[in-house]
Amino acid sequence: MTTNLKTVFERPQSLKQATFHYCPGCGHSIVHRLVAEVIDELDLQGRCIGVPPAGCAVLAYNYFDVDMGEAPHGRALAVATGIKRVRPDSIVFTYQGDGDIAAIGTSETIHAANRGENITAIFINNGVYGMTGGQMAPTTLPGQRSTTTPKGRDIAADGAPLDLTAMLASCKGSAYLERTGVFSPKSIRQTKKAIRNAFKTQAAGLGFSLVEILSPCPTNWKMDALSGFKWVENEMTKTFPLGTIKDTTGFASQGRGR
Repeated sequence: MTTNLKTVFERPQSLKQATFHYCPGCGHSIVHRLVAEVIDELDLQGRCIGVPPAGCAVLAYNYFDVDMGEAPHGRALAVATGIKRVRPDSIVFTYQGDGDIAAIGTSETIHAANRGENITAIFINNGVYGMTGGQMAPTTLPGQRSTTTPKGRDIAADGAPLDLTAMLASCKGSAYLERTGVFSPKSIRQTKKAIRNAFKTQAAGLGFSLVEILSPCPTNWKMDALSGFKWVENEMTKTFPLGTIKDTTGFASQGRGR
């Protein structure tokens, strides 16, 4: 008997044939795939330029099969701005962790958004400095333990977690900002839609776009993979609620990102 088979799932063309170096249960590999799927589906591979800085994703050029440029710690959006201005027809995106985009790179992030630079930031929020050993980050939750807050983050001493994406909503040049997660099939589907909307925002020349993605770091959280996903869903979302934070494009509200 002859059966006609249809391929419904395969490696995106924008991902290289390489094994990820990320820890078991880490969300980076999930997000890498989602970004690559969107690049393929929007037919952007030949136009894309990615900019990772220091951090767990510093080796992203080993995985994305698009042009890539490296940036110093915290300077990815400044580098991306320069690339976009000399190559305005390119689709330029950064891929940054919370210790990078919301700490050493806070200035670059705010001013890129305020100027309305037509670039896209993929912001991975796992609440700690992942690459350097799990120190407290600007996004570490109240009471959350880290290598530098062994008794838990004390708001009186350390301040409250920084909601960078909400801050960027006040910037006149920010066009599309959404916070999503990768802790369940539903949240992963929503993350892909948000990434698509962000790339569409840039392709349409509408201004600065950013997707903040709540992601597990079980190694530094001292958890197994399943517990890490549950921590994101049950704890991180209390401090960082999911949803569209700013949309001047209409993509999210009209469902045009589907």
